[in-house]
Amino acid sequence: MSMKGYAESVQNYEDSTVIESEIIKRIKPTKTETDNLRNSAEKLKKRTEDFINENNLAVTEIRFVGSFAKDTYLSNPDLDLFLMFPPDVPREQLEREGLFAGEGILGGKRMYAEHPYIRGIFENYEVDMVPCYALNDTKKLKTSVDRTPFHTEFVLSRLGAKQKDQVRLLKKFMKGISVYGAEPDTRGFSGYLCELLVIRYGGFRQVMEAASNWREGTIVEIEGKGPATVAPLTVYDPVDSRRNAASAVHLDTLSLFIVASCTYLKQPSEKFFFPVERKTLSSNEIGEKIESHGTKLLTAMFQRPDVIEESLYSQLWKTEYALSRKLNDFGFGVLRTVHEINEELWIVFELERDALSKTFKHTGPPVWVKNAERFIEKWKENENGEPFIEDGNWNVVANRPYITPKELIYEEAAMSGIGRDLDPETMHVLNHEETLNLVSPILLTELLDPKLSWEN
Repeated sequence: MSMKGYAESVQNYEDSTVIESEIIKRIKPTKTETDNLRNSAEKLKKRTEDFINENNLAVTEIRFVGSFAKDTYLSNPDLDLFLMFPPDVPREQLEREGLFAGEGILGGKRMYAEHPYIRGIFENYEVDMVPCYALNDTKKLKTSVDRTPFHTEFVLSRLGAKQKDQVRLLKKFMKGISVYGAEPDTRGFSGYLCELLVIRYGGFRQVMEAASNWREGTIVEIEGKGPATVAPLTVYDPVDSRRNAASAVHLDTLSLFIVASCTYLKQPSEKFFFPVERKTLSSNEIGEKIESHGTKLLTAMFQRPDVIEESLYSQLWKTEYALSRKLNDFGFGVLRTVHEINEELWIVFELERDALSKTFKHTGPPVWVKNAERFIEKWKENENGEPFIEDGNWNVVANRPYITPKELIYEEAAMSGIGRDLDPETMHVLNHEETLNLVSPILLTELLDPKLSWEN
């Protein structure tokens, strides 16, 4: 490294140290926030204990897990309270009594993962009350959530007070660049994964340095290696090496984190943690973008089905990919897509073109193969002309099945592999002009002028 490069590296390190120190002060919960949260948690636990005793439920232990229990939370955290049942309790009883307790204590609504649980509000804090089995180890799991108490124990045994602040820093960084959360829409890094990375590498900056050298297929070991996996990123869960703690991380999310880590190390800035709000393009600016791209817009809008949001986002991604494949297969050329969920599900496409010629050249078999005669027989009365030879193959000018992407989507959506709960009968397809008039400028800005969050 040259003297100039060394000096820049030292300066970047000093700048990042100052920035990170200030960020921690801003994001770490105050004593008042912490005291209020702990008081509410104690009240919730006491109320839950009383409810369980009054109703003679089979719960043997009540335990907080997650970021509150591990003291790695940011402001306004959720509370995760696990109701732990003996291993010999039937699954049906666990679910029945778990829901009964959750609804009796929180009200709230039923949520569904591997089995149902209750999400509600207690003294202004969102609470997930989840039934699970109390196990001695993770070798004979009865449900996937049975690992969670082990996660909490492991993190508490390995994280010191200073490292907990480093976890907060990493979480805030990931939130700032939109890669935080293992939910199907974000497809990113869970809070537990952030904690594991800090445990593995020692601190926030060390995670940045490690990530800047990651590639697709990177494997990270905390307490040893598990079975081989095929994933963008593999982080073997130290409490159960059979599990990849990074299984939710999509290749695009991993790539974004790698780019952000590299950039931060070179040009540290608080914008990675607190990005400037994106300016929405005006209608004139949107028009100028489209004109400069020379592209066309298309929107597929579905009625929102009555399913949980996590499943809905998974199905929306699946539908976006399926329709994109169809549009590409038929020659409309998808450049980018975006989506959002509100009262309906919206998928907006930027296309190379929204109209094709009525006909296209259909290439058949080489003239010397046996089935060439069948090709000639099939097309001998073709309205666009007889078959002709080119480059050793029979060819014919054939009619396209679809000339516009709108008719393609209407005809092919049901057969394209969209999400199972999205009903093509409720779908409405908007052409270019309709998209410009009806789709939100925020979504069109994201589609036509993508920017990294720290560059806004």
